[in-house]
Amino acid sequence: MSDPELCFTPALDLARLVSRRRLSPVDLVTNALARIDEVNPKINAFCSVFPERALERARILEDETRRGILRGPLHGVPVAIKDLTPTAGYPTTCGSRVFADHVSEHDAVVVRRLFEAGAIMVGKTNTPEFAYSGFTRNELHGETRNPWSLERSPGGSSGGSAAAVAAGCVPLAEGSDGGGSVRDPAACCGITGLKPSFGRIPFDIFATQFSTVFHFGPLARTVADAALFLAVANGPDDADIQSLTPRLDVPVPPPENVRGLKIALNIDFGFFHVDAEIERDLRAAAAALAERGAIIEEVDLVFDRQAIYACEADVGSLAALLQGDIVRLHPDRVTPRVAAMVERGAGYSGTEVKRFELARTKTWQALAPVLARHDALLCPTQGGPAPLNSQSEADFDWVDDEGRYHGHFMSQFFNFTSHVPAFSVPSGFTGDGLPTAVQIVGRRHDDNMVLRIGQALETTLGWPAHRPPL
Repeated sequence: MSDPELCFTPALDLARLVSRRRLSPVDLVTNALARIDEVNPKINAFCSVFPERALERARILEDETRRGILRGPLHGVPVAIKDLTPTAGYPTTCGSRVFADHVSEHDAVVVRRLFEAGAIMVGKTNTPEFAYSGFTRNELHGETRNPWSLERSPGGSSGGSAAAVAAGCVPLAEGSDGGGSVRDPAACCGITGLKPSFGRIPFDIFATQFSTVFHFGPLARTVADAALFLAVANGPDDADIQSLTPRLDVPVPPPENVRGLKIALNIDFGFFHVDAEIERDLRAAAAALAERGAIIEEVDLVFDRQAIYACEADVGSLAALLQGDIVRLHPDRVTPRVAAMVERGAGYSGTEVKRFELARTKTWQALAPVLARHDALLCPTQGGPAPLNSQSEADFDWVDDEGRYHGHFMSQFFNFTSHVPAFSVPSGFTGDGLPTAVQIVGRRHDDNMVLRIGQALETTLGWPAHRPPL
């Protein structure tokens, strides 16, 4: 049986306890494995768990601790890695039956850095096939469920990582974000999720190194843990020519003083339907920052809905490049959704793909004046709480009689403007007990600012005290 208090202790605190020899890495891994045994049958966050190898590494790190050796700021801390991200010697299935038996030959840079900092991977977390969905389910590993309500989705595509953290299996998990895939699951599951500035963490898992909307980022219950992940994982590497230099110095924990900061507030980007409870909690978060001395200004910010559809050409063409041969060679082992995406992607002309760049430019032209006048933007992460697992993307692509778009996912615009960091943090709960969230968007490359504002909100709102009713 797991220790519930230990399950919900932040990674930063666990690492300190290990460094002071008040807890051992074996204690932490044993507890994490016990918690996974208890809750994973309910939520299916993990598609692979590695008890023997995790305990073996924990014993090595425990021996090093006794000898006064600490590998880094995550020494002995259990973590989870998304099943899209290569981990040498471990399965990486990408949620596809085609790769059911695939074992990675190398670590992604982000994984290598987490391991070098002393983290212990206890398992890989579920993802939709090739991460192409906002719902975490696939034919190989099944459906992941939200710890706050098992009939709800944890979002996607890093839904397994978000559910694992929210359920107390691990304090910290890796995710990837190409259209909200870290921030949306964080919002659904009542935790934090950071899309850093583009290139802040090297992204080296695609055949092409020149896509500009994909990012690695942390899922964590606390802002300090998200900052800790970024502190460990950021910095240039030649595996990704677009990775940012120099390495960013990230305060852990971040400062929480927001007095005098100018923060823009926008509710709907000019066309989204936003549930009343989402708006209520967003305005309450803005008021909380104002009480701490921030200057809040509600602003007009109108994005072009057509940018969402223009993005489909970009992602579809990438899918055709990365998975085209897979679909051709294994048509019976790939889901119809992925096959259709690849087929559409292969049919786009170069002009249609380039049209996405025009849409991204318009998005930036709308956002840039807001960030020029303000230190950050506060807005929803999603238009509503976690969707039902019985739903799909098609249920969130319609316009009501008042012209409001029921698109639910409001995070992807900040992948279009990829150099700005975007941080989703909890803001409250609906009447049904589902988490709500706000998104903090910073100026180009100002990751520390969004962490700072997030820390102020955490101190005021106190979301780490809330635990799902598993």
